[in-house]
Amino acid sequence: MTFQRASGILLHPTCLPSQYGIGDLGKSAYEFVDFLARSGQKLWQVLPLGPTGYEHSPYTMNFSAFAGNPLLISLDSLAEEGLLNSDELKPLNGDIEPDRVNFDRVIPHKTQFLQLAYQRFQKSLTNQQNSEFEQFCQEQNNWLDDYVLFMALLEANSGKDWNQWEKAIARREPDALKAASEALQDSINYHKFLQFKFFEQWKQLRAYANGKNIKIVGDVSIYVCHNSSDVWANPEIFKLDPETFEPAFIAGVPPDYFSATGQLWGNPVYDWEKLETTDFAWWIDRFKATLQY
Repeated sequence: MTFQRASGILLHPTCLPSQYGIGDLGKSAYEFVDFLARSGQKLWQVLPLGPTGYEHSPYTMNFSAFAGNPLLISLDSLAEEGLLNSDELKPLNGDIEPDRVNFDRVIPHKTQFLQLAYQRFQKSLTNQQNSEFEQFCQEQNNWLDDYVLFMALLEANSGKDWNQWEKAIARREPDALKAASEALQDSINYHKFLQFKFFEQWKQLRAYANGKNIKIVGDVSIYVCHNSSDVWANPEIFKLDPETFEPAFIAGVPPDYFSATGQLWGNPVYDWEKLETTDFAWWIDRFKATLQY
């Protein structure tokens, strides 16, 4: 396979300028695409766009290998569709560094507006919007249902790792999952809304970039975090202790050019023999989801 030689720029969307303390998929992203086109570039490398965890690295793949990061949702775009009012949107002020994202401040600041947008979405849902929302949920149900239930349970359990939850839920006993789904329905729908809006905005931005002859370049982090919907929903494809569900082995690399002492990442490793019996179904689904967007 041959490729035409091309140049581009690596820039994670969080690095785009924004009055909300973190870059997003809104106006600045479109302006960056315009800049790439004007300067003769052909590629935009974005890095992984999934939800991040405690270290906020795009490669930590916290919570899901399939989901998008809700912090990248553009509040201004939500205002344009009437889910927020421009005059109620407040910039993130105070002692912040313009060249760094202060996640401790950004997360609560953006979350208040995302929750407000969700409430208005529920109240003003048209038949067409409901149809588009339901279609998205149906098309993504192979990962979305587990993810949104996981996030609702994570919040209900004050952020504790899933293997510290009630044993019946940690072991995914059907009756326990059904009861949790019913009790946490509003939280589940909120997280569905966030994914719906993330991918809606991302698809629109990608289409705009492609229209400017700019191709999006991404990559896939091989490991996922232990405290994720992927491991909780698919424990059999990871090497875990059968009683505690703690990782039996964790990922890392030996000493090399980059680190004299090596690196211990802490991610659970895959049970490749088990994956082989499924024809690597989870990985195929993951690549399909990545290439879809």
